[in-house]
Amino acid sequence: MAAKLDRSSYLTANTGNFPTEIIMDGRKFVKASDLRYGTNPHQSAAFYRPEGQKGAIMDMITLKTGKNGLSQTNLEDISGALNIVKYFDRCACAVMKHVNPSGAAVATGNDTMCDVYKKARDCDARAAFGSVIAFNRTVDAETAKEIMSTFAECVVAPGFDAEALEIFNDPEAKLNKQLRVLQCGPIETLPRYVGDDPEGLYNTVKVLCDGSLVIAAPLLTHVRSTEDIPPAESENKTAGHQVATVEPTAQQLDDLLTAWYINISVRSNGVVIVKDGQTLAVGTGEQDRVGAVEQAIEKFRQKYSGTGTLEGAAMSSDGFFPFPDAVETAAAAGIRAIVSPAGSLKDAEVIKRANEIGVALRHAPERVFSHH
Repeated sequence: MAAKLDRSSYLTANTGNFPTEIIMDGRKFVKASDLRYGTNPHQSAAFYRPEGQKGAIMDMITLKTGKNGLSQTNLEDISGALNIVKYFDRCACAVMKHVNPSGAAVATGNDTMCDVYKKARDCDARAAFGSVIAFNRTVDAETAKEIMSTFAECVVAPGFDAEALEIFNDPEAKLNKQLRVLQCGPIETLPRYVGDDPEGLYNTVKVLCDGSLVIAAPLLTHVRSTEDIPPAESENKTAGHQVATVEPTAQQLDDLLTAWYINISVRSNGVVIVKDGQTLAVGTGEQDRVGAVEQAIEKFRQKYSGTGTLEGAAMSSDGFFPFPDAVETAAAAGIRAIVSPAGSLKDAEVIKRANEIGVALRHAPERVFSHH
């Protein structure tokens, strides 16, 4: 007879025997707390802070928490969302789900914070159910009220208005009784660009299946402004010397930069489609480049909750295009500006084809695979 499943042991993580401190990469990490669970409810986990180091997550204060506290998945999504909003001087919001943004947005024109949140959410409102939401500004009451209209796991920001906290703490709330509200530390302490972490304080650690470790420098970018994504240029024997000749509009150029920064926190192969500061779709985790583009376009058609179209949109790709097919697929859907790294043997053919079909193609200085 098969053993009967003890459901209680599945729903509640076992208490792990985690040490109070560990030494890794030459630094001491001090145990801050046990977590509700790890990636899954039957996995125990603990949260460690680097001794003496401050940062957005390390300094995080819990203002309101669900009865079960935080899990590893919550912390990973908080980290990913803050990793997006840290890049913007304007109001920005990232809605994170399963270590990928379901949507993100930055303020354009007269956008309020609430407008920015709704644009981030409505990229994929279905996926945003039960998400982690991050802002780079103090959350106001209007935004808090909108957040409380749908179910969310966590909200994290540098600050909250008193009225916003009252809304989050409403005892009559139906959807978000267990919402976790957290005030992060200073986002400006997080590294953004290559060279921002000379001491290796933000090195990443990956544990392999046999317990061995890979320690790597953090994924940062050389792209500080639109000047760092010039028109694509390449040469090969088949196509000769090719330079991108189609110019993006000022808004498309700004959207390319926005898409690039968001793309850093998208699982590879990943693409991000942006229009007027809002993600319209995020294609992620595909094994082929054109598949990521196809996925993003199809997600827009099936899941986008706004009123926009892909016509005139901009797109970022975290890796180069091995063939022109991804650019052709994007253009057929209405995308008119694309940024990607160089590196393909067929870069010249891709540039030539982009010119032929009216797509402004820009080259970034590096690949930004986020290979979770």
